[in-house]
Amino acid sequence: MSIFTKINTSTKSTSLNKDEEDLRAIAYSMDLLIPGLYIWFPGLKIRLGGNTPDDEPYRYPGTIHDAYGIALVLPGYKIFTTYQGTYDPRETPDSRTTTVERQSDAI
Repeated sequence: MSIFTKINTSTKSTSLNKDEEDLRAIAYSMDLLIPGLYIWFPGLKIRLGGNTPDDEPYRYPGTIHDAYGIALVLPGYKIFTTYQGTYDPRETPDSRTTTVERQSDAI
C-alpha cells in the first residue's frame, strides 16, 4: 500500500464524478481517522495518505459539505481540520440542529 495517492488537479466540469469520488475518499479517510494530509478546493483534490473507501459489504455514503478545506490526521487519532461539518450525505450544512425533548416526570 502506497502512502501517496493519485492527485487530481482537473478543472473541467466533465470530471465532476471524479471530484465526487475524490471527496468521498477524503471523507472516508477523515471519518475513520486514517493518518494523512487532505486538501480539497474546487478543481483540486489532494490526498496524501488515507485510503479509498472499502465498498464491501456496502458503499461508503459519506461526503464533505464544504467546497474547500484542509485536514491533517496524525497517528493516535489526532485530527486538525478546518472542516467542522458532518459526513452524513443526507444532511446539508445548515440542517444540523440539536433538539432535546424532555419527557415529563409524571409518575
